[in-house]
Amino acid sequence: MSAPRPHTQFDDLSLAEAASLFSALGSEQRLSVLRTLLRAGPKGLSIGELGNQTGITGATLTHHMKTLAAVGVVKQEKQGRSVICIAADYEQLEAQLTGLLGECCADCTDEACTPEAHCHGGQHD
Repeated sequence: MSAPRPHTQFDDLSLAEAASLFSALGSEQRLSVLRTLLRAGPKGLSIGELGNQTGITGATLTHHMKTLAAVGVVKQEKQGRSVICIAADYEQLEAQLTGLLGECCADCTDEACTPEAHCHGGQHD
């Protein structure tokens, strides 16, 4: 058996950031808001359009936007009389998910256990 592979760059700080991010995404409504904004692209949607598309309006939508903004994945910009909501940080989302998935097989001692074989499109036993 070989020794476990060294841990990736997903350190304690990254773990804390990921926990905050996943906590904020731990609501079907907030996931719906983020998904809708990601689908809208970099121009975003007005708060009204976002509410219409998600079926979430008023104080509930405001609360969800505040929670998502606190972890940096959405932002709101005033454009004239409208508030535009934008999925703010594609790179952060990708980095957190990639960092977490990069932990695959890190402590596996079986030489046949590799991320390529088990985690990146392979079957995990």
